[in-house]
Amino acid sequence: MSAALAKKPLVVVVDDDPTMRVLVAETLEPGGIDVVEANDGDAAIALLRTRVPDLVLLDVEMPGLDGFGVCEEIRRMPGGATLPVVMMTGREDVDSIRRAYEAGATDFLTKPIPWLILAHRVRYLLRASANVAELHQSRERLANAQRLARMGSFQLELPGWELHVSEELLDIYGMGLRGAVSVSRLLDRVHEDDREGLREAVQRCLNGEQALHADHRVMLPDGTERILHSQGRLVLGEDGRAIAIEGTVQDVTERKRAEEQIRYLAYHDSLTGLGNRRLFKERLGMAVAQARRNAWRSGVLFLDLDHFKRINDTLGHSVGDALLQGVADRLVLSLRESDAVARDEMPSAISRLGGDEFTILVTAVQDAQDLAKIARRVLEALARPFHLSGHEVVISGSIGITAWPDDGDDVELLLRNADTAMYHAKEQGRNNYQFYAASMNAVALRRLILEGKLRRALEQGEFEVHYQPKLSLATGRTCGLEALLRWRDPEFGLVLPGDFIPIAEETGLIVPLGEWVLRAVCLEIAAFRARGVAVPPVSVNLSAHQLRSGRLVEQVHAALRDAGIEPRALELEITESVLMQDEPRVVAALETLRAEGVSISIDDFGTGYSSLAYLRRLPVDALKVDRSFVRDIVERPDDAALAASIVTMARALRLRIVAEGVETEAQRALLQQFGCDEIQGFLISPALPPAEIEARLVAEAEAERESVG
Repeated sequence: MSAALAKKPLVVVVDDDPTMRVLVAETLEPGGIDVVEANDGDAAIALLRTRVPDLVLLDVEMPGLDGFGVCEEIRRMPGGATLPVVMMTGREDVDSIRRAYEAGATDFLTKPIPWLILAHRVRYLLRASANVAELHQSRERLANAQRLARMGSFQLELPGWELHVSEELLDIYGMGLRGAVSVSRLLDRVHEDDREGLREAVQRCLNGEQALHADHRVMLPDGTERILHSQGRLVLGEDGRAIAIEGTVQDVTERKRAEEQIRYLAYHDSLTGLGNRRLFKERLGMAVAQARRNAWRSGVLFLDLDHFKRINDTLGHSVGDALLQGVADRLVLSLRESDAVARDEMPSAISRLGGDEFTILVTAVQDAQDLAKIARRVLEALARPFHLSGHEVVISGSIGITAWPDDGDDVELLLRNADTAMYHAKEQGRNNYQFYAASMNAVALRRLILEGKLRRALEQGEFEVHYQPKLSLATGRTCGLEALLRWRDPEFGLVLPGDFIPIAEETGLIVPLGEWVLRAVCLEIAAFRARGVAVPPVSVNLSAHQLRSGRLVEQVHAALRDAGIEPRALELEITESVLMQDEPRVVAALETLRAEGVSISIDDFGTGYSSLAYLRRLPVDALKVDRSFVRDIVERPDDAALAASIVTMARALRLRIVAEGVETEAQRALLQQFGCDEIQGFLISPALPPAEIEARLVAEAEAERESVG
């Protein structure tokens, strides 16, 4: 660790949203990072003229001087050319990303920001920046080393192990002493992982087996790590006995780093910065070995651009190269963490094999449709026009898909079969994807069959609504129900929502399906009441398509009117992401319904924007904490602290707080301690069909009457 990183790194956060600044600070400061805030572009420029940070987190959309202007000004400041600048934006358009990089941004983050990985991202950029600075210093040292080889000498006398060293060697080891120094003091400077290897090399030299040759690291007093190469020979006396080892120690840190740079160039494509064929094949080999150990699948997507040669022939190779770079960017942006495509060394690779061929490696594949979803997303990303050198370029791609072990047991076979599947995709008309294995094609065929069946299922009455209870932590009684859709197909049996809801959303069937659920729930509430059953408010999940349709208020009014129930019997659940997509129209509709008595709750809270300032503007009665924050609150203090902070924020806004996915008594007790109002999950009950939920409500009512009596 260099002296530059021995102190706390300083990060300047520039954002006009005070909540965003607070959340960034709360995320970074526990990791040993100092955070200084600026609320607009002008304040940021003034601050940066007085303090030089290690990194700047910069919002794009700000009144006055926006993020692009601030970034350009930073690059004109002394020392600002190498300062890491990460731009944060709520926009998802490619033009904003391009403008960020043109303004000089080092990296960008798209809001909503994934808080759990923000600290890791910042630390990575700080390390990268430190490495760039250190590499610059190393180059200067390398120029000096051409005049002076940074080499010291030593003599180890035997049998007394008396050591004599040159001043240059002491400088290399970072020791201020001159003259004699002990072997143990030098060994103390050697990295603990390298000491045994150095001792063994010296012993082999003493035994006369071979000359001394050893690379080892030393840790200098300032925390700097250096790599040294030691070499020596055994000196024999007139009687043939060993009397000394003499040799040299050379600082080879720069050479080793140069070797690492050469390795990078050998494994990466110089045009796009993606991995090349060599790197992809090595990573695929490691992924296959890991999949074999863990008994999971790994997938390969082989992409070839359609009619790419026309671009080179008509617009020139410079435009073709720019297009390949744009394709590479869109490939990276089209992938998600949920695809099991992470960005670290082992689990994944996005590579350019050469020409217009790209590959994507996906690890830990649970289902063939995971690969199909990625392929569809890639094709959708490519379908948007590219604007290159004044030309609007439209291009498509053909994708072949293979998976280990179904389609091959080794790297070459998997790649070859993916290539074959890609050409099959071209034969099918291009701009599509094809699975290599018949078994995986069968899965894709099942999806097509489900899509066809889904169109008829609503007409044939194959859907039903189940209800999951919500428990009040204050009273211990059922205080609400969540309506959950189920599809009972005559051929496939009970089809899980995860299998048909995405199809319904893609085909637009989610709109009539959502309207049916709304009406079915209201009629069910009326039926319960007609049988004398007291029913708590029932929540219904709304899709983005329902909200965008512009008919939500009309649909709710009709459902309530036809069932003859009052608005307070109904609660509507929406996700944060849905609100962000069409905020003004959505908020207006929700305000209308809430004013009439319908409750509004935000579902999966914490996975989206999660801004306190933003929530204040919304007509919301309750927040539902996403199950991902509840799952590990007992075992992981960070998750517990996050859940507690969400509860505190909700209470500050006078909102009811509901925790999803509660499965243990320990989770329940901790949530009650935090001040959570309601919980739901398997600890309380799974979703139940109407008859069973009615029996539960009746039993609770009878138990309550008996306790009162």
